[in-house]
Amino acid sequence: MIFKRKKTKEQEAPVESNEVSASSEEPKTGPYDINDVADTNEYLDFGSILIKPVSGLKVRMDVEESNKRVIAVSLEIAESRVQLMAFSSSKSESLWPGIKDKIKSDITAQNGEIFKRDGDYGEELLAKVPQQLPDGRAGHVALRFVGIDGPRWFLRAVIGGNAIANEEAAATVDGILRDVIVNRGDKPLPPAELLPLNVPANAQTRPVQEDAQPEIKRPERGPEITQIG
Repeated sequence: MIFKRKKTKEQEAPVESNEVSASSEEPKTGPYDINDVADTNEYLDFGSILIKPVSGLKVRMDVEESNKRVIAVSLEIAESRVQLMAFSSSKSESLWPGIKDKIKSDITAQNGEIFKRDGDYGEELLAKVPQQLPDGRAGHVALRFVGIDGPRWFLRAVIGGNAIANEEAAATVDGILRDVIVNRGDKPLPPAELLPLNVPANAQTRPVQEDAQPEIKRPERGPEITQIG
């Protein structure tokens, strides 16, 4: 099987109770809610999703073919890809169980394979989806599905490319994901409503020289995986 499980963190050596200090609580890690971040000036603001610029990062906004609505932000770095979609959710119930079931159903219908694994945010899905290769032969694409619950929002990440089997590439993508900010907004929305996206005002639509400035592409049709889930 092509997937590699991430190395689990080594357990820390036990400490005496009198050595535990007030700082023992682990610092909060992202993705973050907009209300938990004091300064977002360096971020690319896509509306409901904010991305921290990283050297070599390419960003594309994906459009749903049927109604031309921008539905996702797709990132590419060093032959790894991650597609982000943000939804409204309730305070009491996660969207992830229902979305996982839909992903499993859709991939099974395509004669693909689906696997479960434990990740930083709970249960993740790994999938092998049949796909025609450029030379016309039958092949497959490997994907990792991650679901993250926030305060009244849900973020879905679909990861592919080198980040599936290469641990260093996976760590890079996971770092980008942890820096994501979600802006749910104050408008009342039903659960599972797609949060709005727009082209950021500070977007560069062609490559520039600054190392930390990503390349932004205007909205275009997304990859086939936007049809899953």
